[in-house]
Amino acid sequence: MYYYSIKKLFLITVLSVIPFLCEAQEDDLLRELDSLNQNEPKFELPAFKALQIGNLQSTKVVDKGDLYLVVAHRFGVLKNGIDDFFGLDQANTKIQLLYGLLPNLQLGFSRDSYEKTYSGTAKYKLFRQSDRVPVNVSLYGSVDMNSQLKKSLYPGLKTSDRFSYTAQILASRSFLEKLSLEVAPIFVRHNLQDLNFTKTQTHNQLLLGMGGRYKLSKRLSLNMDYAYNFSKNKNSLYKNPLTIGVDIETGGHVFQLLFTNSRASNDSSFLTETTGDWSKGEISFGFNIVRVF
Repeated sequence: MYYYSIKKLFLITVLSVIPFLCEAQEDDLLRELDSLNQNEPKFELPAFKALQIGNLQSTKVVDKGDLYLVVAHRFGVLKNGIDDFFGLDQANTKIQLLYGLLPNLQLGFSRDSYEKTYSGTAKYKLFRQSDRVPVNVSLYGSVDMNSQLKKSLYPGLKTSDRFSYTAQILASRSFLEKLSLEVAPIFVRHNLQDLNFTKTQTHNQLLLGMGGRYKLSKRLSLNMDYAYNFSKNKNSLYKNPLTIGVDIETGGHVFQLLFTNSRASNDSSFLTETTGDWSKGEISFGFNIVRVF
């Protein structure tokens, strides 16, 4: 009888202690999870919703496995008025495919009717803005081939003369909720130049790109980008590219309307071969349409 009383008491004691042990283990597990969460960085929202601010590349990169179709139109100058329907009778069109090959890595291929240019591009996101990293940083490079040049007109033309190269470091940051800014040191290499426009040989050119986005509402933002060319001769006929536009967010996609002094959309051309002068009204209307598959 005494044996059964001891056994019963032991059983009651064990059953009474188990809930406390489970609660202690649960508290330890929660503390461990909280510790892990504290070690994880808290990422900010993307500085830019679109892959481009206007003409200038943004730090945004295509997600792995996504396929983007980008159609970019740049029309003629507005100042010609109704004669060519404010530039709409003239249009340069670029069609581009972008694919997220790896996390943070996108590859692209395009064809621009400006100088019948074929381009290959790559963008890689190095850093994402968080409570530990103050900026987004992406690397971007492109190779452009001018297929419009004819050997019949230029007997000494080499295959390498058709190529131009661009390398960019893109750094952006979100300020508060509405404002995002970006700076971009840029290097452009042209194997062939038209001295009638450049006035001197400047095959290698250094530029500083700047851009920003200000949210006007939940689905609308005002954008601007500009690139200053440090290597351009003071007598050059080329101008620094300036683009002002708006982003319209529609169902997770961004539709961009813009005004620019550049007729080209490929990187090396719009950065270093812009001929429009804003002060003379040589401004073109354009837009970028993006479709994600």
